[in-house]
Amino acid sequence: MSSAKWVVHPQKNNIMKSTRIITTCLLLLISRLTIAQNTHFTTSGTIEYEKSVNMYALIKKRITKDNESFLQPAYDQFRKSQPQFKKLTSTLTFEGNKTLYTPKPDDGQMNSFFNTPIVSQNNTIATDLSTGSSTTQKKVYEETFLVKDSLRKINWKITNETRDIAGYTCRRANALIMDSVYVVAFYTDEIALSGGPESFTGLPGMILGVALPHENISWFATKVTDVPVAPAKLAPPAKGKPVDNKKLRATLESAMKDWGEYANEEYKAYTL
Repeated sequence: MSSAKWVVHPQKNNIMKSTRIITTCLLLLISRLTIAQNTHFTTSGTIEYEKSVNMYALIKKRITKDNESFLQPAYDQFRKSQPQFKKLTSTLTFEGNKTLYTPKPDDGQMNSFFNTPIVSQNNTIATDLSTGSSTTQKKVYEETFLVKDSLRKINWKITNETRDIAGYTCRRANALIMDSVYVVAFYTDEIALSGGPESFTGLPGMILGVALPHENISWFATKVTDVPVAPAKLAPPAKGKPVDNKKLRATLESAMKDWGEYANEEYKAYTL
């Protein structure tokens, strides 16, 4: 007895393949939708940042042939008695399209002869992302200014590099500000505000990390708390001499015109 042979028609075979492809695509789509539905997006709360300053690197840059006779021994002693990094903390409160960046007082634990504004926290900054404006209370030595102006325009270049910061997956972006300051930032789209520490804004999500490699400074979030925020907690600072960025720059340039090579560093520190 001859055995029967089953032949699958080519058209039927193609239909079966198409069905499998469609089924696979539907399963992938359902899986992604499920993940998206389960993803929590933070819309209000607080972020704690830690500013880290490499003191060894900053002081070493100041040593020249003209001052090494006294600055090199001071630097060597500093390395023996003080930690390499100075740590400072700050808080960013956010809700809706508004943020308030508030530095915490320096605990004064590091005894440093290197008293430059770059190693301090001089700004309390309220931003309104819907209007693209900010109000900054800025301490410049013994004087306090109240700077009201538009947000800094930063031309970010987003990369594919990612990093986990405070439990959030963040994407890297690079930029150049003030003509020469190279900035590396990490933002998360799980917090849908274009805010960040200090005056860094403009990315499609909250900036949780900023590094200025050539300035030896960084700000990174250590904790994000998802809580409702009352409008009163976002009130901008109100005390200080009223100026805009242009007037502040003119004031600083006038005050530092006789400071020589140190003027650029001081000016940069106050306008970052």
